[in-house]
Amino acid sequence: MRILLKIYSAYGLIIFALIFLILLPFFLLSMFVKPLEKMASTLNWIWARAFFFLMFCNSTQISYEQKLDKKQSYILCANHFSYLDIPTMGLIRHNFKFIGKSSLRKIPVWGYMYSKLHILVNRESLKGRYASWAQAREALKAGFSIVFFAEGGILSQNPPEMARFKEGSFKLAIEEQIPVLPVTIHRNHIILPDEKPLVIRTGRVSLKVHAPIWPDGSDEEAIKKLKTEVRRILEAELQSTN
Repeated sequence: MRILLKIYSAYGLIIFALIFLILLPFFLLSMFVKPLEKMASTLNWIWARAFFFLMFCNSTQISYEQKLDKKQSYILCANHFSYLDIPTMGLIRHNFKFIGKSSLRKIPVWGYMYSKLHILVNRESLKGRYASWAQAREALKAGFSIVFFAEGGILSQNPPEMARFKEGSFKLAIEEQIPVLPVTIHRNHIILPDEKPLVIRTGRVSLKVHAPIWPDGSDEEAIKKLKTEVRRILEAELQSTN
């Protein structure tokens, strides 16, 4: 059984890479032709749909509590237990940029593309954090939404219990007075646990996009209130589905 899982995992990596290479010319257009920048979100969706179709025979489920407004920018806040979470977020049809770790830039080809189309942050550097904050604000003004993994990485030692939330996404929502969109990713930690070596298992990929939460106030108390409410929603959904 272990050998079969390794073969299946290798197949998954090959499929993921092949789809990326097929889409790469179009990603290059979105990287270097400014009017086509938003095309990257559609490419991410195609990439995600194709990957999950070939990997899990399209065994995916996405539900919305409320239809998204295409003209509205959101701060998307999701739990994060698995490397599978990034392509899973790609199933959401909306123009958004990810906030990711600066170390992702080191991944050959894909890392370069990611750094051009999304926002990388070096949390060890005050200057780096400020630069990523400025990029996020510019992206919002350009009509993009921003995806944050609220825990700041795969940090939980006991999923589906979440690690402590970082405040960056909630501060940005308060500053810009835009809604936060909680997103629960249900069982990716079972399908692709954060273990070495990485082994992909079969299963249904599912996520729930909750109703948007608008900021109530503009001070530190408003940030705390928003963070608490988003965490409450995600915890309730994780407990009901795990």
